Formats: sequence, structure tokens, C-alpha cells
Amino acid sequence: MSRLKLFSLDIGADFCGRVAAALGEPISRHEEYSFVDGEHKVRPLDDVEGADVFLVQSLYADTCSSLDEKLLRSLFFIGALKDAGASRITSVMPYLCYGRKDRRTKLHDPLPMRYLASFLEAAGTHTVMTMDAHNLSAFENAFRCRTVHLLARPLLVAFAAGRLAGEQRPLVVLSPDEGGIKRAERLRRALGERLQRAIGRVFVEKYRSGEQISGGTLIGDVKGAVVLIVDDLIASSATLCRATLAAEAAGAARIIALTSHGQFSGDARALVSRLPVEVVALTNSLPQTDLPSKCELLDCAPLLAEGIRRLHDNGPVCELTI
Repeated sequence: MSRLKLFSLDIGADFCGRVAAALGEPISRHEEYSFVDGEHKVRPLDDVEGADVFLVQSLYADTCSSLDEKLLRSLFFIGALKDAGASRITSVMPYLCYGRKDRRTKLHDPLPMRYLASFLEAAGTHTVMTMDAHNLSAFENAFRCRTVHLLARPLLVAFAAGRLAGEQRPLVVLSPDEGGIKRAERLRRALGERLQRAIGRVFVEKYRSGEQISGGTLIGDVKGAVVLIVDDLIASSATLCRATLAAEAAGAARIIALTSHGQFSGDARALVSRLPVEVVALTNSLPQTDLPSKCELLDCAPLLAEGIRRLHDNGPVCELTI
């Protein structure tokens, strides 16, 4: 069995450290250097020849660098790892950037996820691991290399079950749009099995044109119920806001939001803090600062560590993906 080597860029090393701790493996050494002309280099300092290498790196924008700069550094690093003789390179992206633009809605629209897949494969990636992609089918079809899609659902179900202990009122899972109905349904079934009780289902209609969102009609009954809003991402928070206000207007007794990733762009943090929601649970797949007091972080590092361990040991990974 080849050696396991775990890497991260400097930005993202904190999260990778949590993965390393859960995995029981050290983070391997690397070097990043920026030149005065804006170019940069990144290379492994530890020997990776013949090794099974995992690069743990979510791609996102922050005050230090753009999403695209992190992407380019990751691609260059993957190329350097390949040139250094790594036997297998797995790109572990807890949050998959460009995952929301997965189909053409206008003439000559681009398909960024497909292009991202081509970049990663061309650089030398053998496997791509992510968690709760926006569109699973689009994610799997974009790549020709192996893909591993981990689920945050067990974390969200465990959190919800703890919050609902002793709750006697009806429970309802709400999808904030039609596209998320299948995701919400899978969580509803898992939570129902966990609590050994029936859980209803509703959804909110949503229409998008560019950055504009319309709709907001709730389809189903939530009067006097505990409503769990299930979504994969909080970006501008417009979708969560519309779903929460629709549930409140329809007479929900309690509202809890469960989401996989927290991007919180623009005024999202301020908007979420004013929502009539009891709690918003999300994972730490993206780094979080200044979170609203209503938000609670769930650590997904052990889940990713287990995925890495099983990939390295040649399975079974499928138990984490269904």
C-alpha cells in the first residue's frame, strides 16, 4: 500500500488540520511563494514519489485572495505533485465551487463545472471528493475521473434529532424550491427513521432570473408544526429568507434551518440574523467568521477524514455516499 500524504494550501490549513487530526496523519510540508510580478509557485517539500496524495482545499473568495486564485494555485500544486511522482492525487473540495451553474438557461451560456472538471483532470487529478454538490447528476457527469460525493445528511439529521427531542407537535420538512425536493425528501426519510415518527413534506415555489428571485408560495400545510428548512447552500440568503417568511406566514410553530454550506455573500449575515428562525445549522466546509448568533457550526472534518481513509484503504467508500 502506498504512503498517504495530506496537503493543503496555506489558506485552508486550519480546516485541513482538523481533517488531519481526525485521520491521525500529519499535514505534509509544502512551500508557497509569490513573486513581485504577481506570479507564484507552490511545491511539495515532503517526498511524494509513489505516494497516495490528498489535497484538501475548499475554493472560495475571501479578503486574502479570490476563488480563481485559489483554484489556479491548486491546479499548479496538483501539477507539481504529479511531476514529483505521486501515484494518485485526490482533490478533496468540501465545497465545490462553480457547482450552481450546471446547465444552460440562455443562449451561449457557459458550463463552468464542466470546465472545472477538465482543468482538474488535465492537471493530474485522479479522484475528486466533495460534499453535498448542488446538483449530484451534473457533478458526476462533468468528470471523467472518479468522483466521490459525501453526504452531510447524517450530521444534519443528528443535529435535528437532538433539537427535536421530546417535541410532540407535527414535524414538516420544507424544501425552499422545487429543485431541492429530492434532497429534502432524503433527509425527511432519514430523520423519520431516526425519530420513529411520521414527518410531513412541503415546498416553496421559486423562480430565478439572473440574480432576481421571485415566487414564495408555500405548497402544503405547516400550521402549528415544527418546520425544518433543508437546503445545500446559503449564499445571498434570499432563498432561505423567502422560505422562512413563507413558513412563518403559514403559521409554523418553530422554524429550524439545516444547510450544508455557508457562503454568506453580501448582506447575508445581517439578513439571517433578523429571520424568525430558531437556529441555522451548517457545516464548516467553508471558513466562518462573524456568524449570526442563530447559526451553529457542525464539524464535517471527521466525515472527510473517513472518506480519505476509505479511499486510501480501497473502500468501502460507498457507505458514506448513499
